[in-house]
Parts: sequence; structure tokens; C-alpha cells
Amino acid sequence: MTSSIDYTERIPNNVDLSSDRRLQRALESWQPKFLQWWSEMGPALPTQDVYLRTAVSVGREGWAHFDHVALPEYRWGIFLSERDPDRRIAFGEHKGEPVWQQVPGEYRADLQRLIVIQGDTEPASVEQQRHLGMTAPSLYDLRNLFQVNVEEGRHLWAMVYLLHAYFGRTGREEAEALLHRNSGSDDSPRILGAFNEETPDWLSFYMFTYFTDRDGKYQLGTLKESAFDPLSRTCQFMLKEEAHHMFVGTTGVDRVVERTAQIMREHDTADVRAFGGIPLEIVQKYINFHYSVSLDLFGSETSTNVANYFTAGLKGRWQEERRKDDHVLAEAVATVTQVEDGRIVEAETPALVALNNDLRGEYIADCQNGVTRWNRILEDAGIDHRLRLPHVGFHREVGAFAGHHVTPDGRVVTAQEWDARKGDWLPTDDDRAYVASLMQPVYEPGKIAAWVAPPKQGINGRPFDYEYVHLA
Repeated sequence: MTSSIDYTERIPNNVDLSSDRRLQRALESWQPKFLQWWSEMGPALPTQDVYLRTAVSVGREGWAHFDHVALPEYRWGIFLSERDPDRRIAFGEHKGEPVWQQVPGEYRADLQRLIVIQGDTEPASVEQQRHLGMTAPSLYDLRNLFQVNVEEGRHLWAMVYLLHAYFGRTGREEAEALLHRNSGSDDSPRILGAFNEETPDWLSFYMFTYFTDRDGKYQLGTLKESAFDPLSRTCQFMLKEEAHHMFVGTTGVDRVVERTAQIMREHDTADVRAFGGIPLEIVQKYINFHYSVSLDLFGSETSTNVANYFTAGLKGRWQEERRKDDHVLAEAVATVTQVEDGRIVEAETPALVALNNDLRGEYIADCQNGVTRWNRILEDAGIDHRLRLPHVGFHREVGAFAGHHVTPDGRVVTAQEWDARKGDWLPTDDDRAYVASLMQPVYEPGKIAAWVAPPKQGINGRPFDYEYVHLA
């Protein structure tokens, strides 16, 4: 494997794919099915070309090239970070042993399941965002949407390569199934609930790329620690690409908050609807929804499966090697939050079974950074209103809080009170209809919709008014 990527091959790669003719033929037979899926389920807006980055190396410097590319001609490929020949397993019962270049038989089913779940999320988000191009607030935003889409497609390729290369017939079957499931399908939905939700408007898109793609960052971070080295190296490079997706979300919400604050100051009112802005209370409701749905992606607070994955070396903790403990956790304890007798309490549990909760805690702290950033925009604008993350138990359908009704401020309430108040906390049909009414496309270079502020800078040194997308 090299750090540079071979684009002379039908499938661009840095894994010397041509040396394994059987694997190459299998992936080349999957490629047309992927392209058919992209044609049917990828971006619906017709375009001539889009200013996109394409990976040209997996090294730290100069790893991407920018140019206008026709979307169907984007070179999706297989890229793994460079191999460290001295890398050893950092945690679990195999700690200190050399990492694995092949899949140990006893862990085959578990590793395949982890790869399938991660792989299923990648095409799902493309499907969820299929129609957003029709209402893009600017060419800059439209370009960012398409960049996210093509890279999620490449991340699907990354997982499909692992399934084909290391899991034989069952891996090939699972790779086929990744294209057969569809987001929101009644008959064959995506595996995780958040990836069956609609992304009907651009405020939802910004929230999705901030909160749900951030979950992806943390899930990839745990798989990057894996003793299965090809999976680790695959996820390491995916994380490099994923950073831009979260940038789109962070700065997207920045710009919504900034524009709303501008309108509030200009007109001395919090009721910005009459002036085409998105009220802060609606922004808060969207935060509440997307954050809580994303929290569910971490699974139950306690999980013996995740404990077993850790002990086996399949999936570590976020930044495992920076942790100041024995990396085995056989005797360690942790605290989890749960509901008992109608009250939210903390309980001790073995740390091994609380690893989902540990990862969720890292994620929550990271999410808070964005809220702090958005509140700074409000403060700088002289606006007293503040945004916040709701309680970890709010609107949860997975784990210790499932089946309980918890308010954003952390009170356990009755079903009757929840039903009476949920419209104060989550987007209502009227809220979504109002946001949808603002979603009018702006395709003229340098122009932008009235509900969102322009970005501080463009992409790759280009100005905001650059023609990032040529429409068909």
C-alpha cells in the first residue's frame, strides 16, 4: 500500500487492487450497481459539474485536489491510511499483541456486523438529502451539499471494500444489501433510526451535519482503534474527510443564528418571521430534535455487546491511547444516569458495560462547543437569548430513558404533560411548514437566501461569488 492513489485504475485505490484479480473483478461487478443506486437515489438536481475536492493522497499534506467534476464521473475509490508496521493492540485482552491484518475466525461475525452498521449509514444520508439541491440557499451551500454526498458515497466504498476483501461470500451479500435498503423505506429501511428520518430543509441539513455526522466522527474514532488494522486505517482516512461535513453543519448553524440576530437588531423584535428569518425558538426546537435523535445512535447506556467488543479488541474508546488507565477495565467502575421511581438518578456500573455511555459523554462535550459558539454570536450581537442542549434524557427512544418523558430541563413528567407541552420543545408541523416556506433556491453566484448569512470565506481560497456549481 502507498500513500498516493492510483487513478489509472477503473476503481481508484491505494491498496494494490490489481494484484488481486478475484477481488478486483468482484468490486468491478459491484461498481455498476453503485452507480445505478447513485443515479436513482443520489442528488436529484441536474448539474453540469461541481467544484469538488478529490483525494489524491492519504498523507498529511496536500491530500486533496479541487476542480469542477461532473457528479456521475466523480472517482469514488478505496483509500486506507498508511500502515504502521509496528502498531500493536492498545486495549482489551489482546493488548500489546501485533494488530491483525486478517480477520480472526472467532471475531468474524462481530467485525462484519460492525462494518455493516457503519456502512449502512453512509448511503442513507445521501438518500435523506436527495432533494435538498432543489432549495439550496446559495451555490456555495449547494457545492457543500454535493461534497458531503460524494464523500458519503466514498465512505460506502470503503466499507464495501472491507466486506469484499475480508469476509468472503457473506461479505459480498452484505455489500449488495447496503444498496437494497433505503432511508425511510417501509419494506427495507436503514438499520439505525436517525437515518430513516427526513432531511426536508436546509436547517435540518445543517443540524444533521452538526449533530448526526458528529456521531459518525465518534463511531469512526472507536473503530479507528480496532485491532483489525485494515478497518482502523480505513476509518482513519474517513475521519479526515468527515471533518468538512461537520464544518458545514457548524458554520451553517452559525450563519442561521447570525442572520436571525441581524434581523432582531435591525427591527428590534424577536418575531423575525415577518422579515423572512428563522426565530431562535425554532432553531432551539431543531437542536432539541436532532441532538436527541443523535444521542440514540450511541445505543443503550449499558451494553454487554460493546463490553465484549472492547475486550476482544474490535472497538476501542475515543482516543484510547490517551486514556490514563490500564486499557483493560476489568475492575473499573463508571456512573450512568437512569430513571428510578420517576426520578433521574446516577448509578454505578462496571466500566466495561458502560462504554456507550462513555462515548456519548465525549460527544455531548463536543456538541456543547457548538452551542457555546452560537451563543457567542448572539452575545456579540447584543441579543440576550441563549441556545442550549436539552437534558440527555429528553426525547429518547433507546436506552435507559426510553419509555420515559423527560423535559429539556431534566424533569420526568407524565405522558399527559408531555403531550401537552411537546410542541414547545420539538418542531411542530407549523414550524416545519414555516421553515419549508423559506426554502426557495438561489442559484445566482454571489447571492444568498434572506434567512441565512453568507459565509466568512469560500472554498479552497475561492470567493463566495465563485461559480461553484454549473447547473444543467
